[in-house]
Amino acid sequence: MTTSRTVLVTGGNRGIGFAIASEFIAQGHRVAVTARSGEGPEGSLTVRADVTDAASVDAAFTEIEAALGPVEVVVANAGITRDTLLLRMSEDEFTSVIDTNLTGAFRVVKRASKGMLKARFGRIVLISSVVGLYGSAGQVNYSASKAGLVGMARSLTRELGARNITANVVAPGFIETDMTDALPEAQQAEYRKSIPLARFATPDEVAKVVAWVAGDDAGYISGAVIPVDGGLGMGH
Repeated sequence: MTTSRTVLVTGGNRGIGFAIASEFIAQGHRVAVTARSGEGPEGSLTVRADVTDAASVDAAFTEIEAALGPVEVVVANAGITRDTLLLRMSEDEFTSVIDTNLTGAFRVVKRASKGMLKARFGRIVLISSVVGLYGSAGQVNYSASKAGLVGMARSLTRELGARNITANVVAPGFIETDMTDALPEAQQAEYRKSIPLARFATPDEVAKVVAWVAGDDAGYISGAVIPVDGGLGMGH
């Protein structure tokens, strides 16, 4: 039986974040999600927060701590895309993606680490993407933000590891979500051709890996990048 923990999933109102929050609830944890709109799964505490605003992040943590206790597991999942080719990409399209996906994770992890250091226990899971290491045309901003999470997890491991705090990266590939469902069928077929397992993942397949790496059995894993991509980015 896994120890029951207080878990925060940012961007837990849809897609992968919703599935991750659902999995932690199913395993008997106390789960909070942050969302700018919408709600987390049944049984979770939904808190309004914007990861681009440190004061908003701080207020969300204060609310969660009061309701569920100090956050022991944090899953930084909130992210945006603003895809366009480099020469058409505005500076705002670049910096806004970095500010949400990379600096947003920094704000959340920094605030979470206070309680983790006090408790001498913590699990930090950063949700990256196969694109972070594999690259993707039209995603210079997104891939840079997702690659940055790898360096962040490894530096956190060196800083916080001696306090029994782990930091790992989970890097999903193509997942069945509203975003991939909206793609034309021909494009979906093209993507499947590039995946050795020849299919997209379900959000649950990502969620189970996240829950495992945050659990008791993975206490000696830190600074790792765990791909959940059907072999798409092998070796990257």
